[in-house]
Parts: sequence; C-alpha cells; structure tokens
Amino acid sequence: MSDLEDKSSAVISQDKINHDVDEVNFTEEELARLEKIYVKLDFRIIPALWCLYFLTSFGSSAYGNTLTMNYTEGHSLKQTLNLTSKDTSTASALYYVGYIIFDVPMNIIMTKLAPQAWLSRIVISVGLVYSCYAALHGAGAIIAIRFISGVCGAGTWPGMSYYISLWYPPHRMTRRIGYYFTAAQMSAAVAGLVAAGFQRIDGNRGMEGWRWLFLTYGVITVAVGISLSVWLPDNQIDRQSRFKFMNKLKELNVYPLDESDRLLHERDMSRYRTSLSWTWKDIYTIFLDIKLWPLIMMYFGVVGTGFGLAVFGTTLIKSVLGLSSIDVSLLYAPIWLFDLAAILLITPFSDKFKKLRPLIFSGATVIIIVGLVVCTYAGPKWSRYGGLLIAGFGLGPTVPTCMSMTAEIFGRKYGDIGVAVSAALVSGLGNLGSVTATYALYSGWPADAARQYEYSNMMLVVICGFSIISAGVCVLFQRVIKDKKTLY
Repeated sequence: MSDLEDKSSAVISQDKINHDVDEVNFTEEELARLEKIYVKLDFRIIPALWCLYFLTSFGSSAYGNTLTMNYTEGHSLKQTLNLTSKDTSTASALYYVGYIIFDVPMNIIMTKLAPQAWLSRIVISVGLVYSCYAALHGAGAIIAIRFISGVCGAGTWPGMSYYISLWYPPHRMTRRIGYYFTAAQMSAAVAGLVAAGFQRIDGNRGMEGWRWLFLTYGVITVAVGISLSVWLPDNQIDRQSRFKFMNKLKELNVYPLDESDRLLHERDMSRYRTSLSWTWKDIYTIFLDIKLWPLIMMYFGVVGTGFGLAVFGTTLIKSVLGLSSIDVSLLYAPIWLFDLAAILLITPFSDKFKKLRPLIFSGATVIIIVGLVVCTYAGPKWSRYGGLLIAGFGLGPTVPTCMSMTAEIFGRKYGDIGVAVSAALVSGLGNLGSVTATYALYSGWPADAARQYEYSNMMLVVICGFSIISAGVCVLFQRVIKDKKTLY
C-alpha cells in the first residue's frame, strides 16, 4: 500500500494542492456574504441540474413502465415487439454496459471542454435517441437502441458531480447533490403517472401508447437540452473556444455573480480546488488507488438495487398485487416519493456531520434490506407493497452520500482531475450492479417469476450487504493509509 501511495505522490505532488479547510481567512462579514453567494448559485445551478437529471433519468423509468403498459390489450412494448424475457433482460443490461464503457471517457472529455456545454450535449443526445424509440420494430432494434441510449447518457451523473465540485466546496456538496438527485425519484414517480395517462391514448393514429410516450419525451428533452447550454453558467468567464458557435453561446451565458462576489467565491474555492495539468498516467494512478475500490462496491450494491426496482418495480407490483396496468403504473410512483422524502430529510445531516457519512450510508442501506425482506416474506399483499416503499426510502440518501465521499477523498488528494476521474470510475464500474440486477435477476431469471421473485430480491439483499461492508473498509483504509488530511 505504501508503494502505491508513493507513486501517487510522485505523479501529482501534494505540495501543489492546498485543501486545509481549517485555514479560514475570512471576516464575519465575508462569511455572511459567502452564505448569500452560495444561495445565489443554488438558484441558478440547482434547478438546471435538476431538470437535466430529471430528463436523463426519465427514460429508464419510462422504459420500465412500457414493459407493462396496456398489457391487457396486448399493446405493451414487450408484447408489441414480441420480446422474450431474455430479450428484455439483455436490452436492459446493455444500457448499463454502454454507460459503463463510456462513463470515464465522457467525463475526461468534460474536463477539457466547457462543462455546461458537454452536459447540454448529453441531454440533447438522450432526447434524440429516445425519440427514435417510437419507430422500433423487433427485438434486435430494442437491444441495439438500449445500448446506444447508455452511450449517449454516459457521463451524466459523474459529470454533474464534477460540475458541482467546480462551484461548491466539499462540505457543501452532499446537500446540493441530494437536491438534484431528487430529480431521479421524481422522474420515476412521474413516469408512472405519465405512463398511466399515455395508456389512454393507446391506438391513436395507429400508434401504441408507449410510442407516443417516447416521442413526446424525446422532443421535450431535446428542447430543454438546448436551453441548458446557456442556463448552466460557465465557471471560467474568460474561457474561449476554437468553435465560433460556442463563443456565441458564451455571450448569452450570463455569469451568476457580480465581480466582487466572484472574487470572494474564487477565494473560498481556491482552498479546495486546483487545476493541475494531467496525463493518462495520472488517471492510471487514480484507477490503482486502493481507496477507490470500497467506494465502487458501496455504489455497486445500492445502485444495482435502485435500478433493479426502477426497471422491474412495475413487474414486482404486478406479480404481488395482480392489478390492472394503469393501477400498477400509479402504484409505482409512491416508491420514489418515499425515496425523495429520505433525500430531503437525511442528506442535510450528511453535510452537517461529515465524519458520519459512512454510518449514514450504512444505516440507509440497512433500511433497504429491511424493505426487501418485508416485500419478499410479509404475509398480506399490501404489506409486501409497503416493503417496496421502505426500500425506496432507504435508497434515497445512499448515492448522494457515496458521491460526496468520493469527491471529498479524491479531491483532497488529486485535485480536480481526481474528482472527475474518481466520480466516473465509481459511477461507471459501480453500475455493474445495474447490469447484474437487470440481466441476471427478475426477467433475466424466468424461473424466479413463479416464486414472485423471492430469489432476485434476496440477491439484492446480498449486494446491499456488500455495500455496508465496503463502507467499513473505506473507513479502515482512510485511517490506515494516511494522506495529507484524512476526514473519516
């Protein structure tokens, strides 16, 4: 371990990075101004990131709903395209494969370009691809386009984490990440409600309800993606691009702070942020850092569970309760409203008690496990549905807390490139949990349907257990392998 730490220091000198947050050189008046500055930034940045994440997350939730939309009429996506259970699980898994392969490259590109322009590009690409779902015919088409969807969406989550780190210091990040992470929960809830609505126009102009849903969603997403290029501010006001149209867009992008506030904000951020030149060797060093891997495993378990419930939540509800397709879509929404409530209630404590983040993460993961056990083994059917609500509540604070820990640990050690690469690696490799949940479990395990997916649920319990163990290992590594300053 010590040899690896020496190599890390050789690649990126710790002397270049000043992360000593205890060296506060602000007057009380300046500290009060800083609070107001971050509120100003919140009003400009958080709504934009919320819309961005809502739209990029909506597609996956909508896809899960389309598998059961209008199934009584034989017009669900699965029935229309004559998909087998294997086709469904393969298509779902390939989405995350595309995401995993391209997550790191997309985030590295973002560090070289205007971040807000790259995030805008992601949203526009996602909208264009999902519009094409309306023209799908056959299993091969859905499998291919799910992979392309993953490629287009790659870099979204780590890209937002990197972008937020350019504007906020680490001790302010978890709450902000939690704010825009609520968009994923709202998109999942809204997807269920929207799916219920689009089922009522099934057959209009010869198109199934799910085709109308994807077409409408795609057009709206492209429009919002274009607006994000000027809605999200550029943190480098003097940045010039080689492309004339980018410079034209920059003229429309109004900086959110006046000159005096900008200088004070830069002073505050200079204690945490550093822009170092980097090479591929630096990225290789971050990849080999032993502290990265417990964070990946933490993310693996909770994200695998989250996406398993996001894609197959309607399948579970249909299996347990046996209701109509519209009722199933409506009951899917409350799971993510519980998730949203947990984010709003718990993530502020993660920022306030930074040293307890691993404990907060582990406690939330225990709640997920309890929910899955109740969903699987409770007697009354509605109690089992209640288990899904409990699991949804537990999921809420896990991802924001994990990503904040990642930014805190690697930002202190490697600077901006550490935040960008570690976020992409944790998000990308951690999404192997999503591949596991969507390919090997639920529809990927046809024999489990007769058991009402008992074994699939228990496999999610197991990987959540690995997440809790990994949180403990993360704390252990932080205490055993000392950097310039260790938080946990």
